[in-house]
Amino acid sequence: MHQSTRLIDRFVRQSDRLTDTLRRSGYIIRPMSPDQYCEQKAVPAGSTLYYSVLFLPQPQRRAVIALYALCRELQDAVDQASDPGVARAKVLWWRNELQATFAGNPQHPVMHALAPVIRDHGFPVQRLTEIVEGAQLDLDYNRYPDFATVEVYCYRVAGVACMLTAQILGVTQPATLEFARALGTALALTEMIRDVGAHARRNRIYVPLDELSRFGVTVDDIIALREDERFEHLMAFQIERAHSYFERAAALLPREERKAQRANLVMAALQRTLLREIAKLRGRTMHQRVALTPLRKLWLAWRTWVAA
Repeated sequence: MHQSTRLIDRFVRQSDRLTDTLRRSGYIIRPMSPDQYCEQKAVPAGSTLYYSVLFLPQPQRRAVIALYALCRELQDAVDQASDPGVARAKVLWWRNELQATFAGNPQHPVMHALAPVIRDHGFPVQRLTEIVEGAQLDLDYNRYPDFATVEVYCYRVAGVACMLTAQILGVTQPATLEFARALGTALALTEMIRDVGAHARRNRIYVPLDELSRFGVTVDDIIALREDERFEHLMAFQIERAHSYFERAAALLPREERKAQRANLVMAALQRTLLREIAKLRGRTMHQRVALTPLRKLWLAWRTWVAA
């Protein structure tokens, strides 16, 4: 009996050592909680969102990250599926998952993390459904005829998220939601300007077609990644409009709400600085990706947080 006990103890020790070795080698992955999954999905270190939520209290931070993880999942559903039919099926799945979450039966880790946020902040299903509709627009359009159509897209893919983030952070006046909506449009426009080349490589053009025509730029020019003087004038117009939305957002936010909305203000500061860097290049982002360094992002985030 004593010998059997020793053998069992030795087996346990050997098993523990093997488990540790496998874990260190990456062969054993600890199961993630829904919050950890959302963090990995939506907040890679050094990202704009990472610095925007860096100084938030943990409950608010988790809530905002869960919201943006949903946005990321929907964008990936569209971008990572080579078959349009598969992409449509994925977006439909998320539409059904949203309904299941409101019925109290979430399945996906993101929705498990988001369910208490929805409950605590009273998010309506219609508002979250608009985020799904943004992904649907990417399936329905790869060209946008005019800015009115682009503006709807910006609202759904970014404006709604900014408005819901504003609610998480704390809203006492309706003007704050209008601030968040304008900010969302500014953020979406900035990303479109930065990624015009990346989008063209996927046969997508978010610059309105009527504005291409106004500046003498063709769809073929964009798809061929041509950056000439006509393109520079076109992008200068896009950059100026994005700046105007940042200005509109800043004017709409009541001063007494600035402290609560610091995470949104950090997002605005980072992306508007990025927009200025793109302007220095005369909008030539087709063959290079413009980004702020992590140190500069940290400094801007801290300075904006303290000044609010």
